Amino acid sequence: MTLDQYRDTADKLLVPFVSAADTAGLTPNGVSVIAFGFAIAAGVAFGLADPLWYGAGAVFVFLNGWLDLVDGALAREQGVSSEAGDLLDHVLDRYADIVVLVGLAAGIESYALGLAAVTGVLMTSYLGTQIQAVGLGRAYGGLVGRADRLALIGLVGVASAVYTDTLAGFTLVGWLLVFFAIIGHFTAFQRFWGAWGDLT
Repeated sequence: MTLDQYRDTADKLLVPFVSAADTAGLTPNGVSVIAFGFAIAAGVAFGLADPLWYGAGAVFVFLNGWLDLVDGALAREQGVSSEAGDLLDHVLDRYADIVVLVGLAAGIESYALGLAAVTGVLMTSYLGTQIQAVGLGRAYGGLVGRADRLALIGLVGVASAVYTDTLAGFTLVGWLLVFFAIIGHFTAFQRFWGAWGDLT
């Protein structure tokens, strides 16, 4: 299911955006910070839990995800790729995941479910970088990667703007958090198991 397999296609679509950012004098780190700002805006919008704000949150999530691609491409274009920039990008991505999911959970006042979703998402990302740390390369595999999560959040945000009823006791946002809680941990286990097999 992962959208990360289409990174090469996305890189081609990024060209005009990278050129625009470069012309504007933006640095990759600056783009990363702007992307994080959109994640905060998305979390606030989702926390308001109003149909209009759900739609706005979906747009903010899309912008966060797109700029998260632009920063890396811009770093390569400017020839300034660095471990420090990579570190900043990963840290801001994790905080972005947290603020968006906390916003979703706050909007439906389901904090325990939000905690389960956040831990699933963070463990998925942690395994990706930890596998890289032990020399196996960055892991993007599994059922749901970050690109998939952002796409799902955006779609549910749009859907929640027009459909506010519950399904079997949960709103669409509630079901999304259930999905992240279960699939996030399962994806983390997939990544762990694959890496374990390679190392033993």
